Amino acid sequence: MSVGVASGRHLQALLGSLGRLARSPLASFLTLLVIALALALPMSLRLFVTNAQAATGNFANAIDVSVYLKTDVPLAKARQLAQAAQERRDVAAVALIPADKGLEDFRAYSGFGDALQALKDNPLPHVLHVRPRAEAASAAALDSLRAYFAAWPEVDSVQVDSDWVMRFNAILEVLRRLLLIAAALLGIGVVAVIGNTVRLEILARRAEIEVTKLVGGSNAFVRRPFLYAGVLYGLGGALLAWGIVALAIALLGEPVATLARLYGSRYVLYGPSPQDIGILLGAGALLGWLGAWISAARHLRSIEPRA
Repeated sequence: MSVGVASGRHLQALLGSLGRLARSPLASFLTLLVIALALALPMSLRLFVTNAQAATGNFANAIDVSVYLKTDVPLAKARQLAQAAQERRDVAAVALIPADKGLEDFRAYSGFGDALQALKDNPLPHVLHVRPRAEAASAAALDSLRAYFAAWPEVDSVQVDSDWVMRFNAILEVLRRLLLIAAALLGIGVVAVIGNTVRLEILARRAEIEVTKLVGGSNAFVRRPFLYAGVLYGLGGALLAWGIVALAIALLGEPVATLARLYGSRYVLYGPSPQDIGILLGAGALLGWLGAWISAARHLRSIEPRA
């Protein structure tokens, strides 16, 4: 069989499947809507996780290591220690807060300015605020960094403000696991919906299939239009899911931007990226093909020409 003839038969099967979907617009739309809702849910959860990470800056700048020096450490020595800390590969930035600056800020913002006037000496130490690099923000890396600073003889204490960041990252990890579980379960649901739809179409066309096999049509030839129908259902459902998600983003975009402005932020809600859209369309087409193939392979074997 030539390539041209094979391509023509595939095109004929594709157009025939598309025509049968178009002849039953309401039934086809309801099937596509069910598929779209099943595909839109994991996409929405993925976008929620992505936007949560983006809204918080992925906490790249949130983890702060506070190194409190002893009160008898002079400012010149504190500057040397800050320079030494900055030279570490796992440190992104080091800010030195002199004791005088710390006392000034405390007097201005604590509400105890008058009481502090009675102090003869500054009780506050010099402080190094160390921001680790994003790749060094794991629990093990932070423990290593804490141990490094705690070993300095000039250091009184080291405080790592990371517990709440770790909790939030743990929540995001739970959401990622839920995303995978939801995608798997809803993917099985899409396969089941398309498989049942193809099964009903096979039963409705039983006589046509018997005649086709009677004149020599193979199972692969008979199965082809149903596979194309499954791909069209899956791809059409994915396109509709994309539209549903885009509509949700459009409806929520302005309220989210308004809420962000109230908190002094310019955050804008992110929609699906081209990669997300490609994955959605590819997954829809693949699930459609899989559901159609399972149903067709199961039911076509039982249909044979009558003697």
